[in-house]
Amino acid sequence: MTRGRADGGRKKRLVTSLLIFVIFVCFLYVYSRNRGSSPLEYGSKSLRKLGSSYWGGDEGTDIGGKQYESSTKFGKGGENDAIPKSIPVCDDHHSDLIPCLDRHFIYQTKLKLDLSLMEHYERHCPPPERRYNCLIPPPAGYKVPIKWPKSRDEVWKANIPHTHLATEKSDQNWMVVKGEKIAFPGGGTHFHYGADKYIASIANMLNFPNNNLNNGGRIRTVLDVGCGVASFGAYLLSSDIIAMSLAPNDVHQNQIQFALERGIPAYLGVLGTKRLPYPSRSFELAHCSRCRIDWLQRNGILLLELDRLLRPGGHFAYSSPEAYAQDEKDLRIWREMSALVERMCWKIAAKRDQTVIWVKPLTNDCYMKRDPGTQPPLCRSDDDPDAVWGPPMEACITPYSDQNHLTRGSGLAPWPARLTAPPPRLADFGYTRDMFERDTEVWQQRVDNYWNILGAKIKPDTLRNLMDMKASMGSFAAALKDKNVWVMNVVAEDGPNTLKIIYDRGLIGTIHNWYVQF
Repeated sequence: MTRGRADGGRKKRLVTSLLIFVIFVCFLYVYSRNRGSSPLEYGSKSLRKLGSSYWGGDEGTDIGGKQYESSTKFGKGGENDAIPKSIPVCDDHHSDLIPCLDRHFIYQTKLKLDLSLMEHYERHCPPPERRYNCLIPPPAGYKVPIKWPKSRDEVWKANIPHTHLATEKSDQNWMVVKGEKIAFPGGGTHFHYGADKYIASIANMLNFPNNNLNNGGRIRTVLDVGCGVASFGAYLLSSDIIAMSLAPNDVHQNQIQFALERGIPAYLGVLGTKRLPYPSRSFELAHCSRCRIDWLQRNGILLLELDRLLRPGGHFAYSSPEAYAQDEKDLRIWREMSALVERMCWKIAAKRDQTVIWVKPLTNDCYMKRDPGTQPPLCRSDDDPDAVWGPPMEACITPYSDQNHLTRGSGLAPWPARLTAPPPRLADFGYTRDMFERDTEVWQQRVDNYWNILGAKIKPDTLRNLMDMKASMGSFAAALKDKNVWVMNVVAEDGPNTLKIIYDRGLIGTIHNWYVQF
């Protein structure tokens, strides 16, 4: 009897302990749900209602106050009911996440990439089980951004908490930490005294009127390779020149975050193994200032990619020790580069101090006069120089079309007339002049209506950068010409590649596959 009572007591204590444990677990679950303590929900502490603060608040306002609720998608429950489906918020440490350019993913999965070819800085999207389906939160302490044009020269440190670059480049005037802000004096590795003076010196080397690099509107679109914090592109804007500032997400973190926070066009990318996402003959000028690129690798394939992107008569401005230093290594590189660009039919337009500027030929004449077997070869006749979503770069010269050859150039009007002048490449899509002009007119009317509707909310400095997710001919961006904004025109990979029309109009953009699941 005694033994039975003891067993019964132990059973009661066990049941009681289990009940207490279950209640405790339930309490923890409810508490964690309320406090958002799971890894995904934790990030919601940093995601606030930016809309009201941005549209109605002062710049620098800390995005605090009421916690931001997860966005919702609605699906049908009953006959008339809508059931909200919550989208979770990523953990705070994902505030800098770039899904297909995530170095941590590359390292963790040990992808077999050729580091010498910069392949690890190209896009590599994770498999379905590794994709993030959550909202990216802002960094802790995020403030409403400083508005353009003040933002060109200073931004909030909390918005881009990567200050180690300021220390590393402290002797080059890239950026300086000043209290709660990061200031940008306009310097660079090869233009310590300011991008504005450097740009004027390039124009002076080319004998352009008034030392203005836009040369009467003939230079409008520029590619800045290895842009750093994009001060070169920032100071071009006052000359009616728009630069696509290009930099990888490398050991210096995401440098173009600085550019975009400053209000300057920029794009994550690298000269690696794949073509850059721009059609042929997109830029009047390419620029590289100490961008640490080995232009001689793989039979000059990287220089040949720039050649594909330059218009007839386009320039490449190159500032680097190889252009002026006298030690044996630099002299050897200079001799080999000079020989390569000569075989590519480039000529030296100017050379002074640290900088050399080459010019691309206007016609195919030089290509036709080369000796048989000269390297690099001309690209195959079936190669499409405008195919840019994923194809590998080719070590070959892209010749001009018969039209470009005969007209001795691209046939584009100077800026700003080219914005509304029907571009020559309209015919590539079967578009007529009337279709182009009608599209331009329709979008001008629509933008005017948008501005009237939003008039109470939009101040002169409210908007700075916009994205047109289905840009077509770029008429939406063209209609915004007189607004103090810039537009990233995005053309879908599975549709007509009208990006070349967009660049011919003096606008910028890229191509993208919206169906890639991150």
